[in-house]
Amino acid sequence: MHEMSLAENIVQLIEEAARQQSFTIVKTVWLEIGQLACVEQASLRFYFDVVTQGSIAYQAKLEIIEIAGQAICKECKLKIPIASYYEVCPHCRCCNWQITAGDCMRIKELEVA
Repeated sequence: MHEMSLAENIVQLIEEAARQQSFTIVKTVWLEIGQLACVEQASLRFYFDVVTQGSIAYQAKLEIIEIAGQAICKECKLKIPIASYYEVCPHCRCCNWQITAGDCMRIKELEVA
């Protein structure tokens, strides 16, 4: 259920940007969500529709851009794609790696009026 608080935070960020940049309507929100960010996209879409009611983002379209997980193996130093936190390096079979992409969520772009 943390998707509801994520959706509320997204709306807060949008409303803050609207105050700073003087726009009154949001038509589209492009969100980048990392594959490792532990966000259930269907749930986030549902809560986004709920929490935007009565806001400047009411009826805004939510576009989600999925970012693949990526890490650097600390043993063999290779960049590796990862889909979960429990994977091993396909090259050296080590599980000692550092995530470099795909563990975050951010608002990439807004279409406003």
